Order: sequence, then structure tokens, then C-alpha cells
Amino acid sequence: MIFKETQNKSALNVLELCKLAGVSRSGYYRWVAAANKRALREATDYKAFLLIKEAYDYRGYAKGSRGICMRLKRMGILMNRKKVQRLMRKYNLFCPIRKANPYRRMAKALRTNTIAPNYVNRQFRSYGPRKVLLTDITYLRLHQRHVYLSVIKDAFTMQILAYQLSESLEVDFVLETVKSLMKNHLYEMDAEVWVHSDQGCHYTSVVFRQLLNDFKLRQSMSRRGNCWDNAPQESFFGHMKDELQPYMKTWNCFQDVKDRIDDYITYYNNDRYQTTLGGMSPNEYYHYVVTGKKPSALVS
Repeated sequence: MIFKETQNKSALNVLELCKLAGVSRSGYYRWVAAANKRALREATDYKAFLLIKEAYDYRGYAKGSRGICMRLKRMGILMNRKKVQRLMRKYNLFCPIRKANPYRRMAKALRTNTIAPNYVNRQFRSYGPRKVLLTDITYLRLHQRHVYLSVIKDAFTMQILAYQLSESLEVDFVLETVKSLMKNHLYEMDAEVWVHSDQGCHYTSVVFRQLLNDFKLRQSMSRRGNCWDNAPQESFFGHMKDELQPYMKTWNCFQDVKDRIDDYITYYNNDRYQTTLGGMSPNEYYHYVVTGKKPSALVS
């Protein structure tokens, strides 16, 4: 509210009101004089926020400030991350925070004694593409039950190379994940490939170890109770669940979950940009590693 000088002796004048508010009279008039600048700044902020919201909503999956900055760059817009964070706070736009994975407790309870050493030893990106493949299982809530997702990820390019969704925890869907990997990436595999997992019962099973042996793939396992030994895979599941959160309540059947997972994996491989990959998506980064060519949007 802007106060006006008045001739009414019974009314409080500007000086008295400023004293009550604890501000100087000159400061009040400077605030009045800057009204147009504040309005312009507010309009500028809101215009920038609309661009942030467009990037945040791209492909229907929530993003943090880093992901928004990388998406904005693909839109031809350079925006400082601190500005993105400020405007997200100002307009109450938040990215969901991941929760702990209860599957860890189940895997620990079912673990057997047949384990492989930790040959990878957290050297996830030391050997180039298609050398260290990370695999794990996570759960997804579907009404009063769970469905289970098995994934194989290239630790160097961050690509999801194979995945299978299952309504049960039987070992078969984990085996199918490996078979899918070899069907689609057979000529990219060689005898130097490591398949790295935790010590869950699926990965210590005779059939899983035999399948890796049949395909001439080497096996490595995380140390007991050490999630950091498979951190990139854990990170993928955490971000995936955060970004799928708005859709989970809409799932009515297994096919709904499968359709969304198919869409998300496509989005992740092609359009989810990562700072670790120089602002490229996993598929773009693999193409860059193989050909030396960056996406045109990143070529200065």
C-alpha cells in the first residue's frame, strides 16, 4: 500500500507511519519509486519460470535443477543453475526426493554363500563402453502388491542395455534380462566384459552363473552390505522412482506399469541428459565415444 500525504490532522502522516514500520522516510520513497522496476523484475522472473516449467515437464518426468539446465540448453536457452534454483523455490516447483529401497532387506535374507569377488572394485568408468555392466533388481508398487524390474546398465555410457519387468521374483526374469542383452548387443560383447551385481540370491544361483558362463561373460559382485559397490545402478533406480512417482497412482494393472517403464527407458536413454556425460543423454554419449561427434546443440 502506498501512503499519501494528507491535510487531515487526525490522520497519521507518512513520517509517523514510517516510524511505526521501522523504516526511514527516504527508504519508503525509494521503495515507491522502484515500483515499476519490481513489476518488471517480477514479469521477467515469471517469463523465465515458464521456460523452466516447460523443461521440467518435458516428456512428463520431473527433473532437478541440473536436468532442467541441460534441457534448457537443448532448447537454445542458457540459464544459470542458481537462477533456476531460485525461481523453482520462488514458484514452489520441487523435484521429488528418493526413498530407501526395501528390496535390500529381502535380498540380504535370501542371499546364498556362492559369491564372486568384487573384481570391478568401483572402477565403473575405467575401461570404456561395454566393459562393466551393472545389474540389479528393484520393486515398483502396484496397488497392494509389487512388480519387479531387472536392469542391465553400461557403467561407462550409463545406457540401459536390457531390462525385464516381472510379476514375481522367480529367477527367470533375471535370466531373460541377460538373454535380451545378448540378443541386442551380441557383437558388442567380448571375453573382457564384467557383469557386476550385488550378492542377491538371483545372482548367486547356479542357473544365472551358468548362463553367464555360456555367454562367456565374467561375474563380479559387490561386497556384503556395501551399496556403494554398485552405486550407479542404485542411483538409476532412485531417480527413476522419483520421476515415475506421479504415474504410480494411475496404474491399474501390470500392463500399465510395463507401458510406462518402456516409455521411461526410451526417455532415459535418449533424452535424459547427465552432467557426468557432458550434458548428453546416454545414447548420445555412446555415439560420441564411438564417432567423436557431439550433438549439434552442444557444438559451440
